Amino acid sequence: MTKTLAATRALRSLTALLTAHVVSQTGNVVTLFAVPFYVLSTGGTGIEVGTAAFFATAPVIIGGPLGGVVVDRIGYRRASILADLISGATVLAIPVVALTIGLPFWGLLALVFLSGLLDTPGQTARRVLLPAFSADAHVRLERSVGFLDGAERLSRLLGAPLGGLLIAGVGPLNALFVNAGTFALSAIITWLFVTRPVVAERMPDATDPPARTGYWSELAEGFRFVTREPLLRAVVLLVLVTNVFDAARGSSLLPLYAHDSLGGAAAFGVLVAVMGGGALLGTVVFGFFAHRLPRRVTFSVCFALAGGPSLFAFAAGLPFVWLIAATALSGVAAGAINPILGTVELERVPEGMRARVFGLINAGAWAGVPAGALLGGIGADTVGLQTSFFIIGVLYVAVTLLPLGIPVFREMEPPPNPQPAPAV
Repeated sequence: MTKTLAATRALRSLTALLTAHVVSQTGNVVTLFAVPFYVLSTGGTGIEVGTAAFFATAPVIIGGPLGGVVVDRIGYRRASILADLISGATVLAIPVVALTIGLPFWGLLALVFLSGLLDTPGQTARRVLLPAFSADAHVRLERSVGFLDGAERLSRLLGAPLGGLLIAGVGPLNALFVNAGTFALSAIITWLFVTRPVVAERMPDATDPPARTGYWSELAEGFRFVTREPLLRAVVLLVLVTNVFDAARGSSLLPLYAHDSLGGAAAFGVLVAVMGGGALLGTVVFGFFAHRLPRRVTFSVCFALAGGPSLFAFAAGLPFVWLIAATALSGVAAGAINPILGTVELERVPEGMRARVFGLINAGAWAGVPAGALLGGIGADTVGLQTSFFIIGVLYVAVTLLPLGIPVFREMEPPPNPQPAPAV
C-alpha cells in the first residue's frame, strides 16, 4: 500500500471515527435532557433530580478503569462498537419499561446506571485510536485531539436543541428512543468505515494478542503509572474538583433554574447549545494556534473563563440574553481545555497502556461528579439556586487559576524536541 493510499484511508477512518463520536454523544445530550425532565414530570424534587444525575455519572468511576483493561485486550475498534450497542440497548429499556409495565424511581436509577457503564470505555476506545490515525493521515496530534473534542462540542450544539424540541414535542420518554437509535447508528458507522491503522502504531486486536499478565495485574500496572506521574496526578486532582462544580451546575442547577425561571426544557436547550457552539468555535480556533501558545497559561486562564462568567451571570439573575452571552464566552474559553489535556496525556502515556490509564484518569477526574450532581440538588433546595451559583463561581475561579503558581504544571509544555509532524 502506497503512502498516499494509506494516508487517504487513515483520513477517511479518522473522519468516520469523529462522525461516530458526534452521533453517539448527541444521543447522550438528549439523555442529559430527558432524565431530569422525566423526573420533574413525575413530580420529582430537586434532590431526586440530583440523585438521578448521581446514578448517571457514577458509572464513569467504575466503567472507566475496569473497562479500560478490556478495551486494551479486545481492540479499540471492537470495543467502541460493543460499547455503543450495549449502551443503546439499556437506554432503550427505559422508555420500553416505563410505557409498558411502569418504571419506579429505583428502576430508573438502575437503568440509568447501566446505560452509562460502558459509555466511558467506548469513548476511551475512540480517543486511543487518534495517534495512529493522525500519524498515518499526517495530521498534527494537537489538531486531531481538538477535532475529537470539537466533535463532542458539536454534539452538544446539535443535541441540545434536539433534546429540548423532543421533550417539548413528544415528551422525555419518547426522546430516549432517539438516543437508543444514535448509539446503533454510531456502532454501524464504526463497523463499516473505521479500519485499523496501517503503519503508524500497532493497535491491539484480538487476532494478534500481546502478552498478558492477568486482568488485575494490568489494572494495577495502569494505576502505578498514573500515581508515579506527578503531572497526571495534579491534572486528575484539579479536574476532579472542577468536575464537582460542573456536575452541580450542569446536572442539577441549570435544569432546575430553567424549569423555575426560564420556561423549561427549551431554554435549557438553548443554553447547552450556546455552550456547545462556543466551545466548538473555541476548539476550532485553538486547533490552528495550539502549537504556538504556551499550554499552561492558556489552560489555566481558559479554564477560569470557562466557569466564572456564566456562573456569576446566573448568580446575579441576569436577563436571558445576558445569560446566553456569558454562556457563549465560557464556551469559547472551554474549547481549549480538553485538547490541551488530551494531547498531554497522549504524549505521556505509552500506546499499549492508554485505554486502562485513560480509564483510571477519567475515573479519578470524575470521582466527584456524582457527589457534585447530588450536592447541586441539595444546594438548590437549601440555600437556593442563585446562592449556589455564586458559591460555585468563586470556588471555580480560585481553583482553576492554581496551575499558574504550581511548578508541576510547567511540564504541560511540549517536549524540547518533539517528533516533527506535517502542518495539516
